[in-house]
Amino acid sequence: MADNATSTALGGLANGLTSDPKSWKDAPLISVTQISTSGLLLLFQTAQSMRTLVRTNGGDNRLQHRVLASVFYEASTRTSCSFQAAMMRLGGTFIHVDGGKGGNTSASKKGESLEDTIRCLECYTDVTVLRHPTTGSVQRVALGGGTVKPVINAGDGVGEHPTQALLDTFTIWDELGVSLDVENGDSKNEQKLEGPLVVVLLGDLKHGRTVHSLAKLLARSSIKHELVLRYCAPASLEMPSHVKKYVANFPNAKQEEYTEMKEAVQGANVLYVTRVQKERFESADAYEKVKGAYVVDASLMESAPPGMIVMHPLPRVDEIATEVDADPRACYFRQMENGNVCTNGDLGAHPRGSVIMRG
Repeated sequence: MADNATSTALGGLANGLTSDPKSWKDAPLISVTQISTSGLLLLFQTAQSMRTLVRTNGGDNRLQHRVLASVFYEASTRTSCSFQAAMMRLGGTFIHVDGGKGGNTSASKKGESLEDTIRCLECYTDVTVLRHPTTGSVQRVALGGGTVKPVINAGDGVGEHPTQALLDTFTIWDELGVSLDVENGDSKNEQKLEGPLVVVLLGDLKHGRTVHSLAKLLARSSIKHELVLRYCAPASLEMPSHVKKYVANFPNAKQEEYTEMKEAVQGANVLYVTRVQKERFESADAYEKVKGAYVVDASLMESAPPGMIVMHPLPRVDEIATEVDADPRACYFRQMENGNVCTNGDLGAHPRGSVIMRG
């Protein structure tokens, strides 16, 4: 866990990442609380330009001779690969360290501390993307005074996953035409969102760091719409009270709790699905009791609003039937593509003066 000193340091970074590109230079990205609304718009605009760049030219060389340290103590496909692909598309390169139980490239097996590992890697690299199973660990490393180069949080236990929240919020903004209450923040989409933004968060909300960060970011992002967050989870996997308490600080955000999935999706704009995280349970029996509690299938989609998009941070297990993939409202693979362009935007502004985003 993060200590009081690093928690205080993180508090001092609140809203520090703004529309001024200089505010991002050499800055860590640990929590969504660092990002102001104007900074969010800058990232979204950068991601859009990166998407055009990748689709037309494949990339450029703005990060030539820059090296990314990709350090993962938990399994990852999308986050690690999107950062690595983004680095290569912008002319840079990466070194990858697998610090998990089955990995063989980390000296943690010899007893080396996480802080020493990152400090050593900084001798070879320009920026570090770090995932670790202990909540607060990335915050501790990045803000504890031992690092000298930027650290990006790719997930710390059941804490936060800010880069995922950024790509998720970008997807909602891009797909639905959401406007931000900031200069030049009106949506440029032909079809713009009218009325409230209703987001259903479904599944394992207790362990899901993606939904923790997304709920916080949506609440604080100053959208020009009433925000309604609907939490739908099994009885033992509800949204943590500390997240709900944080969201309650924003008068534009309304929170609702549901147990019935079909009821929760009525009038919704977004259905955000999460898997039940088997690896977070203390016993197999506890997992089996809640596994498969909610399954999004064709029957549910028939009763859902025609304009509702379905999102998922992936990987999925059985919580979205593959028959849903053909539905144009299924947005999760477009969401993954956005992960790469957002990472391009993230890295294209970060190491030694370029912006940051996902994995």
